[in-house]
Amino acid sequence: MSARERVRELVDAPGFQRAVVAVIVINAIALGCETSPRLLALHGDLLHALDRVALAVFVVEIALRWYARGTRFLRDPWNLFDTAIVGVALVPATGAFGVLRTLRIFRALRLISAIPSMRRVVSALLSAVPGMSSIAALLGLIVYVGAVVATKLFSGVAPEYFGDLGNSLFTLFQVMTGEAWSDVAREVMDKVPFAWVFFVAYIAVTTFTVLNLFIAVAVSAMEAQVAAEREPDPTTQQLLGEVRELRGELRELRAEQARQPAGS
Repeated sequence: MSARERVRELVDAPGFQRAVVAVIVINAIALGCETSPRLLALHGDLLHALDRVALAVFVVEIALRWYARGTRFLRDPWNLFDTAIVGVALVPATGAFGVLRTLRIFRALRLISAIPSMRRVVSALLSAVPGMSSIAALLGLIVYVGAVVATKLFSGVAPEYFGDLGNSLFTLFQVMTGEAWSDVAREVMDKVPFAWVFFVAYIAVTTFTVLNLFIAVAVSAMEAQVAAEREPDPTTQQLLGEVRELRGELRELRAEQARQPAGS
């Protein structure tokens, strides 16, 4: 067995993957502790040491994976994702690059690529982006139309909410999320009693209909992802077909031998 094959077995071993996940979790906890001035004052050296050790482990892990897979390493988007996240941490966080220290927490996102179930969810969401973009455009159009109507109807009675198009857009976005929308509606209804018609219709269209379309698209993408993983690839299907044919031929041979008279 060559050295590359031994390294490939190492990086593909379940124990190695679990160890990497454990390092990611410990590193994320340590970075969270650094946000506490009290913990930083008491255990700052330990936290910084843990951060450096975790970074070293990530660099060695990616190097091993790159060596084990060769050029195939660059064909996997998740490998590029991990390399980019770890690479940012290697940039000197001094001077103009000081802001990069805050990006170290992005290493926790490596859990997405390290845990298959998380990777499956993200892949499904990414595949649903085209459908979601159409729904987002529809939602934006509805909000814009509603903002223009609300500005014309309620700018005089509630200028703090609907005084101009910008305020109306923000207010209707707040109403769509359900955040204190009744306070806005009741204040307007004190002066325009029939304003409830506008708010009920707007919420029914945006919150109860369009936003649920996002959930429908995401669920559909997840179902397609699961179905694609359960369905064997063409090579496997071909092998299964050949195995079934061989079994059929074997049954025919046994049946033919059984029909032949003994001693023939």
